[in-house]
Amino acid sequence: MTQTTPTCLWNDSADLGELEFALSHGAVGATCNPVIAHTVLKTHLTDWRPRIARIAEERPTATEDDIAWTAIEDLSIDAARLLEPAFAAHRGRNGRLSIQTDPRLFRDTDSLVRQAEHFDRLAPNMIVKIPATSAGIAAIEAATAHGITVNATVCFSLPQCVAVAEAIERGLSRREALGHDVSSMGPVCTIMVGRLDDWLKFVMEKERLVTDPGHLEWAGVAVFKKTYALFVERGYRARLLSAAFRNHMHWSELIGGDVVISPPSAWQKRFVASDVTVANRISTPIDPAIVDDLYKRFADFRRAYDQEGLQIAEFDTFAPTRRTLRQFLGAGDDLRALVRDILVKNPDTESPCA
Repeated sequence: MTQTTPTCLWNDSADLGELEFALSHGAVGATCNPVIAHTVLKTHLTDWRPRIARIAEERPTATEDDIAWTAIEDLSIDAARLLEPAFAAHRGRNGRLSIQTDPRLFRDTDSLVRQAEHFDRLAPNMIVKIPATSAGIAAIEAATAHGITVNATVCFSLPQCVAVAEAIERGLSRREALGHDVSSMGPVCTIMVGRLDDWLKFVMEKERLVTDPGHLEWAGVAVFKKTYALFVERGYRARLLSAAFRNHMHWSELIGGDVVISPPSAWQKRFVASDVTVANRISTPIDPAIVDDLYKRFADFRRAYDQEGLQIAEFDTFAPTRRTLRQFLGAGDDLRALVRDILVKNPDTESPCA
């Protein structure tokens, strides 16, 4: 795929071992989020426990939150170093490590921009994730105008993608008007394809709907393909990125586009071992009967699929957005709890003194 099409592979993890595997199979970027960060730190706690303890020792008044975010930054810097050769080879369009802004800031444009500016300074090849919420759209424009390469996240719908692309275009134009070269910036807009599928499956069970269950595997792909065609037609400079994998079509059906595919390591290994043919399918239409069925039965599919399905003011209340934000917020709680267990060990779990 990476050798025969314009489609790029990024790794959906900042785990160094997983990133090294991905790089050996053509990856040229990586993404991270609060869930991934917690998983990496917990999986490699033997390595990270002394690092976190050292951060706490060096910063004796730091809160659990401060220490957790410093660990996330250190994790991201480590991963960014592995991507420096790709960053140089692709002149900034790839070779970047995505670091996500604090999900608690999803309603605060100014705070999102300030954190984006801080993250941008951590390494030359950072790309900052900002949610496609109402406040996030304004933050995406402002950060882009400041020269920060952005990856829009918590995004599931064509209307969100259009709002993101337009915000990036405004930001790039503002920067160009000041005489800055933007050719080395590589903004992307993520569609969390599998999370849209997940939500529609939940709705089907909750509302006791009856349909072909296989149709629900196509919802995210349908939104992605329609959005990609619109991006090409309008000449948006942001690329789309496919994330939240649930089936091979979240990769195989999108090959051929000037897009980014970002599967987690487990899915990459399944793809490498699979007999799925690598072929240009991005422009292959989805069976109209499948799209019609989804469109007829699911109001949230219509909201995600139609260009006017959601207004910016409705982004925060779209069910997949609320569901994902809650998971990301929960992962932040888990990160703080992990730090707490290192700083203040629970005496109830220790052997009593002799």
